[in-house]
Amino acid sequence: QVQLQACGGGLVQAGGSLRLSCAASGSAGRFDMMGWFRQAPGKEREFVATNSRGGGNTYYGDSVKGRFTISRDNAKNTVYLQMNSLRPEDTAVYYCAARARRIIASYMGVADSYDYWGQGTQVTVSS
Repeated sequence: QVQLQACGGGLVQAGGSLRLSCAASGSAGRFDMMGWFRQAPGKEREFVATNSRGGGNTYYGDSVKGRFTISRDNAKNTVYLQMNSLRPEDTAVYYCAARARRIIASYMGVADSYDYWGQGTQVTVSS
């Protein structure tokens, strides 16, 4: 059974950095697309970043461009999210998501495009 485990969340001060990771385990196999979404209480799920296994397709949400970086270690079936210059408004539960097959670029930031989801990890940024 496919399992995605997100970890690395925690409490940091504004301006600090944090790195999240998401590892595929069990019978997960390999996914072409892996990405990150986040959701704060009372708000809709927001696209953060996504990356394709073969390279050439990396996208970020407008609110995190220049601050967050997504990367992969394909040998470990793991995707990372390096978060720098964190702001209080980045506080949310961060979810790892994966899709087995390619999808056109205009759909890569849409939550419904992803087939599998991790349990989420809490990121809290204090002032």
